[in-house]
Amino acid sequence: MDETESRAWLGLVRVIELLPPALDAQLQRDSGFTHFEFMVLSMLQFAPDSTLRMTALAQGTNAALGRLSHVCSRLERRGLVERFPCAADKRATNVRLTGAGRRDLLDAAPGHFGIARALVIDTLTREQLACLADITEALGRRLDPDSRIPPISEPLPAPPEPWVRRGQER
Repeated sequence: MDETESRAWLGLVRVIELLPPALDAQLQRDSGFTHFEFMVLSMLQFAPDSTLRMTALAQGTNAALGRLSHVCSRLERRGLVERFPCAADKRATNVRLTGAGRRDLLDAAPGHFGIARALVIDTLTREQLACLADITEALGRRLDPDSRIPPISEPLPAPPEPWVRRGQER
């Protein structure tokens, strides 16, 4: 690698190593969630009827089914999700976000978005954010070419109400 390639690579590795523990620490402190649990609940929040097959949830969170099953068991014990057989395929299991799960996710969201803003968004200029979006989209396509997650350049669907608590703005 030349100097620029090495600087870019080592910078990316550093961010990959430092960002997840910072996100986990904030979520654990403020809501008792891990970042992975927050992502599971978020994916369910945006899914039709707040329900996904375990296999789709595993793909969307980039998790092995075993890890996801363990996490879903923990979330189920807390009353945040429920699992049930898929009506279309009795071999498959669906996961649904419960009312309590939605409430806890909505309570955790402002702090999570705040730390994301503090650590990443507010650190960069608008031009740098646009470059970061292009970079992460390109890397995502290379790492997961079969992904069903929309690329960053496509607008995300509007969050279902009430994603924002009364008195808070998006």
